[in-house]
Amino acid sequence: MILSILIPAVLITQTLASRGIVEDVRGSIAQKDFAQAERRIAEYRKQRGVTPELLAALSWLSRGALAEKQLDRAESYAQETHQLTLAQLKGRKLDDDKLLPLALGAAIEVQAQVLAARGERSGAVDFLTKELVTHRATSIRIRIQKNLHMLSLEGKPAPKVEGAPLPAGKPALLFFWAHWCPDCKMMAPALARLKKEYAAKGLAIIAPTQRYGYTRRGQDAAPAVENEYIAAVRKEQYAGLLDVPAPVNEENFRAYGASTTPTLVLIDAQGIVRMYHPGEMTYAELEPRVRQLFH
Repeated sequence: MILSILIPAVLITQTLASRGIVEDVRGSIAQKDFAQAERRIAEYRKQRGVTPELLAALSWLSRGALAEKQLDRAESYAQETHQLTLAQLKGRKLDDDKLLPLALGAAIEVQAQVLAARGERSGAVDFLTKELVTHRATSIRIRIQKNLHMLSLEGKPAPKVEGAPLPAGKPALLFFWAHWCPDCKMMAPALARLKKEYAAKGLAIIAPTQRYGYTRRGQDAAPAVENEYIAAVRKEQYAGLLDVPAPVNEENFRAYGASTTPTLVLIDAQGIVRMYHPGEMTYAELEPRVRQLFH
């Protein structure tokens, strides 16, 4: 009788101790309480061992420390995440669990950014290049490529764009977007304004996108159905850009490392990348960069 009461109590204790480790750690980071986050991870690890959830939480510690410019701490967390994640891959593939790519991708990203922050830019590029070779066949390829481009793409020839060749002898603005992306939709008026102001001067805007396997509210969708949904989103949200090429192609996202949407790329008339920017930009931020392409 006593045993039947104690067993549920133990289970409840374990459940409470392991529940929401990622959310708990992120909450501690938001309060800049790294000691509390470390204690939470230690408690979880003692009870559950190394799990994908633990690794995801540890990767958030590395990102939080980097944001606070605590480079040594960020590097330590990232290296531990990296090593523990690789150990998890001895019996399975990286993409067998949705949290493992997030943890490993973040660990690689943080290690590269720590090197760059220390002034070791070439070391960061070498590190990312090796990791790209190692993980080319996995979902984190695109994230590694993004970080590599952030350090080295500007000033180099632009990768080709499948389905919409870059215009010869004219500058171009690439706008990588996703049908689910609210920040992309927020940029539509600024892009339409830039098109109106600079198209006559020769600026070409190309809006690559890709399929994600779902439509509204995450509903699973076959490619043909998702293509129709993408067209509908364009018509509703990007009315001022309906006449710009919008190739639907995953390879463009891989080549440009567009793991963040939107990603904006400015290319001059000679085909050289002059700006590579993951994330939203306002008209006031973007317009001067476009203007420079014509000087």
